[in-house]
Amino acid sequence: MTTLAQEPYERATGRPEGYATHDVTNQPPPLSPYDACDDTALLEGVRREGAGWAEDGLRRLGRRAGSVEAQEWGDLANRHEPELRTHDRYGNRVDEVEYHPSWHRLMRVAVGEGLAGAPWADGRPGAHVARTAGSLVWGHTEAGHGCPTSMTYAAVPALRAAPALAEVYEPLLTARQYDPGLRPAAEKRGLLAGMGMTEKQGGSDVRTNSTAATPTAEPGVYTLRGHKWFTSAPMCDVFLVLAQAPDGLSCFLVPRVLPDGTRNTFRVQRLKDKLGNRSNASSEPEFDGTVAWLVGPEGRGVKTIIEMVNCTRLDCVMSSATLMRKTLVEAGHHVRHRSAFGARLLDQPLMRNVLADLALESEAATTLTLRLAGAADRAVRGDAGEAAFRRIATAVGKYWVTKRGPAFTAEALECLGGNGYVEESGMPRHYREAPLLSIWEGSGNVNALDVLRALGRSPAAGHALFEELALARGADPRLDAAVARLRTGLTGASESGARRLVELMALALQASLLVRYAPPAVADAFCATRLGGDWGHSFGTLPDTADLGGILARALPATG
Repeated sequence: MTTLAQEPYERATGRPEGYATHDVTNQPPPLSPYDACDDTALLEGVRREGAGWAEDGLRRLGRRAGSVEAQEWGDLANRHEPELRTHDRYGNRVDEVEYHPSWHRLMRVAVGEGLAGAPWADGRPGAHVARTAGSLVWGHTEAGHGCPTSMTYAAVPALRAAPALAEVYEPLLTARQYDPGLRPAAEKRGLLAGMGMTEKQGGSDVRTNSTAATPTAEPGVYTLRGHKWFTSAPMCDVFLVLAQAPDGLSCFLVPRVLPDGTRNTFRVQRLKDKLGNRSNASSEPEFDGTVAWLVGPEGRGVKTIIEMVNCTRLDCVMSSATLMRKTLVEAGHHVRHRSAFGARLLDQPLMRNVLADLALESEAATTLTLRLAGAADRAVRGDAGEAAFRRIATAVGKYWVTKRGPAFTAEALECLGGNGYVEESGMPRHYREAPLLSIWEGSGNVNALDVLRALGRSPAAGHALFEELALARGADPRLDAAVARLRTGLTGASESGARRLVELMALALQASLLVRYAPPAVADAFCATRLGGDWGHSFGTLPDTADLGGILARALPATG
């Protein structure tokens, strides 16, 4: 029964007094639907790097990536993790991994939009740039399914070391058809590829691999015996695998299903219980009499598979840039709608400083990613200078951009306060994802030392880097000073100082791109802080001279 004391509240609100504390105020509306392609730096980079023809498709994909439906797919694929099924009900070994339907929906869009192997079959200049840009956009859904698309993309140039195999498999690896399920390649409309390099005793030191490859009576056909430590996406159709042949470490193509329809021996012993990337299964497969075909000469396994590694390293840079942009969009949306201490968070000077600092980092990462993609595209088409630049700049970008990811996502999460710390916000998933990209395809030390190796073995690589930096000479004295320090630092560079040297390379390279292509507000603030030292030790410490309004107006999309 309603009392007289309750009647005024009921008349005013239309709700019983028992719900008086349930009013929700000062919370942002849902971000979705939004346009994940509403990113000025991305679109400018796409046009600049020769893929302007892809812009309409990117905009369409951006709207789909930011849709309520696609965002839900990403959430569901991570909440319902893949499950390993080693045997069927009758006791037969099947070694299959079952995914939530949302995983397959994400994969179907990604492959259909050309984010896997399709650029290798596309004759248009800028095809590889368009694929990278599409991944930057579609990656707003979730990161895990980017692993098999990345490996499929990267497998194609490595497989070309075996022309007879490439003739059979490349048309299916470059197809835009997602066709899940283990069947012979001839029965499928499209294939996915994985890779198996690391072993528990070696990790990045793949030359210590102990998986053995024994030649058979049939030329080019071997059997493998060994145990791999990290092999992601075990439901891919084929894998590039390193193993020790009689003449040394070699590269092999391992199909899950043999041409006659029988299952190849690929025993998935367990799935990894990972920090992040949980929608994507990472496995430990065991080979025992596993049929494999040699790719490239015996003893040249690292040289053969390194092209695959170079491609996946670019994708690590891209994925970090995607996480930065996604979490910046989330943070910007929150502070645009949330108020504290009598004002919107977006209007409060210190929060503006934090967001502007994050925006600088995000734009620098996106701009470098697209420059690397442009170099890759032109290198494929025979540009030797761009190939040399790609060789060193990809390792530099892989080291630095992926290192910045965890700190960036942590700061973006903090913009949401306690709201960002709960799983429903999605921010914890992004935060858990960020460290992977610095580890995958070589940790920070591996990539820093690879830069030194490139400088020592390929003088053209160092020359190409400084030619790129010279394009911005005279535009900013802080950049000029940084390049001079870099030249000095190369003299007598040591392994122990590799990280310091590569960090300076990365910052100088990002600054040179921003000075040439970004508005003055962005370029000046980046050079003042990252090169000029007018910066603290955390995000949100831009100097008072920084044009925060100009930076934010460029960076924050229209949401809500």
